[in-house]
Amino acid sequence: MNYRDNPEVHHRISLGYTCRSPALSNMGKSKQTGNHNNGKKKNIAKKWKTKRRTKDLDQIHSDMKPETAAKLLHQEVDYDVTGCAQHYCLHCARYFVDMRSLKEHFKTKVHKKRLKQLREEPYTQAEAERAAGMGSYIPPKTIEVKTQPTEEDMD
Repeated sequence: MNYRDNPEVHHRISLGYTCRSPALSNMGKSKQTGNHNNGKKKNIAKKWKTKRRTKDLDQIHSDMKPETAAKLLHQEVDYDVTGCAQHYCLHCARYFVDMRSLKEHFKTKVHKKRLKQLREEPYTQAEAERAAGMGSYIPPKTIEVKTQPTEEDMD
């Protein structure tokens, strides 16, 4: 039986509901399927979160201990790092090109904000246990944090 012999199918074809011709079925449609990005933006949110990832405050507190601070402030020349690793802000964990840009950084809002964040004592396991109900709450202590001295200030 031909599809034209069936009156219901013939009626549907004449209204344009179904079409058996491949040339007519794609009429008015783009030949390209899918979207244009081809999966390039798959993990864009993850990239945004980790693009400018800096050290956490507890890691910076451990870097501020005198023995590790001395190592970080007086590093040997490394050509792969900005400023050959000679101009380092301890509190922001950033390298700078020269001493002038480091001193300008000390005056910025970003550096002052970081100093304010570092005044609070780092979170410890004992504090986590107290927060979970295994002891009484003790508010975190404040620590005095000052901008690191530069070589010119020491002379």
